[in-house]
Amino acid sequence: MKRSGKTVRKRLRQGTYLLPAAFTIGNMLMGFYAVVLGLGHRFEPAALLIFGAAVLDALDGRIARLSGTESEFGREYDSLADVLTFGMAPALLVYSWGLGDWDRIGWLVPLFYLVCTATRLARFNVQASADYDSRYFVGLPAPAAACSVAAVLFFVPDRSGLEEPWYLTVAALLMLALACLGILMVSTFRYSSFKQLDLRKRWSYRGLIPVAAVLLTAVWQPPAFFLAVGILYTSSGPLGWLIGRLRRRGGEGEAAA
Repeated sequence: MKRSGKTVRKRLRQGTYLLPAAFTIGNMLMGFYAVVLGLGHRFEPAALLIFGAAVLDALDGRIARLSGTESEFGREYDSLADVLTFGMAPALLVYSWGLGDWDRIGWLVPLFYLVCTATRLARFNVQASADYDSRYFVGLPAPAAACSVAAVLFFVPDRSGLEEPWYLTVAALLMLALACLGILMVSTFRYSSFKQLDLRKRWSYRGLIPVAAVLLTAVWQPPAFFLAVGILYTSSGPLGWLIGRLRRRGGEGEAAA
């Protein structure tokens, strides 16, 4: 008995919902295994898994939009996965790296980061259902914050090689970074989403030079590259706000004159 064309298309459409969900499951898998590696003090591969999970998180939403399989369930499912991968996993990794030696503050700061991540994701779901400028994120995105934490662990993966003063300095900076990242996630600073970047249009051949320089730097010094990218993107929100405020103040001064 032959199936009608409508039945086949309906089954195919139902099946495509599994594709973005598979990316979300891969996101959770990478986050969970990063924690497992962190418990074994293997922070370098754990950081790489956080980077990979961020890539999967960026792809699942685009795949859902391209295939027309966006749904409320998928949005909530993705947020729950992000809390685990970009909230719980980085917090536990830094605690295992060395913050556990700092008694109460050693787990309170990662907890603060985790709470801010969950708050950021809940706010994003509310904003996604309303009209907002898709070119920007309001607050630092949770995957970007997690990748910034992973970049620090990728840059200094082995605390046993640090002398006591250096360990105390790195641990203090790591706790400060966690607190700042948590505050930036729940802030109203705008961060570029890069959704307006059209890779299909023609670009000048001169644009290949900075792209090649970035790729060569990533291959030559991956730890320094990821750390620099994390710092630049994280600071772009406050810097953009400050530059905009200075421009407005200068425009008001000119108008008054």
